[in-house]
Amino acid sequence: MDPFDAGAGGILRQPKAVWATAGASVVAFMGIGLVDPILPSIAKGLDATASQVSLLFTSYFLITAIAMLFTGFVSSRIGGRKTLLLGLALVVVFAGLAGTSGSVGELVGFRAGWGLGNALFVSTALAVIVGAAAGGSAAAILLYESALGLGMACGPLLGALLGDASWRYPFFGTAFLMAVGFLCITVFLKEQPKPAQKTSLLDPIKALGHGGLASAAASSFFYNYTFFTVLAFTPFVLDMTPYKSGAVFFAWGVLLAVFSVFAAPRLQERFGSLKVLGGSLVLLAIDVLVLGYGNHTAAIVCTILSGAFIGVNNTVYTELALGVSDAPRPVASAGYNFVRWFAAAAAPYFAPKIEEWTDIHIPFVVAAVTALLGALVAVVRRKALTHEAEELSPKHAVEDSVTVFAN
Repeated sequence: MDPFDAGAGGILRQPKAVWATAGASVVAFMGIGLVDPILPSIAKGLDATASQVSLLFTSYFLITAIAMLFTGFVSSRIGGRKTLLLGLALVVVFAGLAGTSGSVGELVGFRAGWGLGNALFVSTALAVIVGAAAGGSAAAILLYESALGLGMACGPLLGALLGDASWRYPFFGTAFLMAVGFLCITVFLKEQPKPAQKTSLLDPIKALGHGGLASAAASSFFYNYTFFTVLAFTPFVLDMTPYKSGAVFFAWGVLLAVFSVFAAPRLQERFGSLKVLGGSLVLLAIDVLVLGYGNHTAAIVCTILSGAFIGVNNTVYTELALGVSDAPRPVASAGYNFVRWFAAAAAPYFAPKIEEWTDIHIPFVVAAVTALLGALVAVVRRKALTHEAEELSPKHAVEDSVTVFAN
């Protein structure tokens, strides 16, 4: 059945509860790149350095990484609906408080609370959408994937539009939109059945004892350092107005979504997962080197182009992570994300520090090296990584990409 079919069970014929959760998911994913185009404005507004402002990403993803260990623990005990509402409430409170910050320290702290709320919400939303959707999981997964791509692309755009007037407005805007999502889910979503088996806090750590999953997580750790160097440090290099920076990262997000959903599965089907991953990581390394050493136009083009490589990598990594482990997918996903989100926390902190110690080019040299290290781990551990992974179809690759990003 075509998931775009407007008939019963198609993506356009879903219950209000599904649309409410999907709409809130768009806003939740917006929060990842929302601050990108306004980082320089925040630095000026709070009289802060680039390294201080980049801690907005570090605190957000550090808390997200740690939260991976207990989101399943919480949702398996209080249920999906209550977990969603708890996450949304935390985002509303901390996003609103972020807009009132009087110092960069306060803003970093509030952003950490925001990360906790987002982790609780995003890790539960996919399961809720699938459980409430009509017509099976195909349309639900496509709807959630669309929400993910739309949020990643529109986050920088919203940040630019609101941030052009004041760097505080994007935070207030997010709080308002998430409050609307809270009300919609309260009204339209009924409680979902709780999982038959409760998740332990240690289950994700135990899952990392599997050699294949540990290898995927280690390789992805290096790759994600490169990814978030581009996302968190490049706005200072581009040094553009919020509008222009938002447009650049909107185009970046569109490429990320398109290559993640459509290009990666086709490339995998033709060349195999590890060849695609290795080639994409090498191309990403070259891209960030040109970004760091090229002129301003080259930096803009390479920033946008990196979205294509990042989209491919995200899909392939998640297929590998979930295909090699015999642990339940949510548990394997939590363990994998626990490792890789630490890189997302580290890159925004170290990139501006490296610039302070050396010059503006070296952070991109480091990012290129980490991309190559990710490829090296994949090559050295290829036997462990190919177990079952090559048996997954491109359709499963897309489904797994959604599952692992959500968890």
